Order: sequence, then structure tokens, then C-alpha cells
Amino acid sequence: MMEIKTMDKPDERRDFPGGHLEALNLTGLHLAVVTLEPGWRWRESVRPIVGTDSCQVQHSGIIVRGRMRVLMDDGAEGEVGPGDVYVVPPGHEAWVVGDEQVVMYDVGGQMAETYAKSSDAGA
Repeated sequence: MMEIKTMDKPDERRDFPGGHLEALNLTGLHLAVVTLEPGWRWRESVRPIVGTDSCQVQHSGIIVRGRMRVLMDDGAEGEVGPGDVYVVPPGHEAWVVGDEQVVMYDVGGQMAETYAKSSDAGA
């Protein structure tokens, strides 16, 4: 069965301080289009919603616009920007770098399904 959806009409929108997520759910594919404003930081925006010390969601996708810094719980650090494809395992903190909005397409599934939901649903 073929499925086609448009990003202009997401299945769900989740707003959180400094950003929002729009989810499209298809059989075998969960896409999250995430927009984060300058100054956004996971620990200030999403941590109060989910109640974990660091983000416990796996992220896989591509950065379309802006720059983001990621700090893993083990101290590893990296920065992603436009055109960068990423896989970030659970156990990290992240923040927007600079004064440009970050837009990313996350295709890992977990983000579209659980990100920025209450503490019983994930981070």
C-alpha cells in the first residue's frame, strides 16, 4: 500500500519553549520536522517536560538550517549544521548555536513518536 503525505499538513504538532515539532507518521517511517529558535537549549526547554537529566531519545536525520551543538553524557561533543547527517544516541544535551533558527528532519522514529512528551513517554 502506497502512502503519501505532505509536510504542510502534519499529523501532530508539539510546541515546547523555544521550538516545535511537526510529526508525520507513515507505515515504516516516522518523520519529525523540528524548528528551534535562537537561544533554545534542551535542558531549559524539554527537560522540565520529560523529567530526565539528559535527552534519552535517539536522533537520526539531517540539519536543513542553522547550527546545533551536542554534548554527550560521556563528554563527547560535536556541532552539526546545514547538510550534516547525524545519528545521536540517547544521553545528550543540545543547544542552538548563533542567531539563526535550526530546522532539522529527524527520521529515526523516536523523535516523532515521543519527543517533548511527558516524563512517562520519553525525552
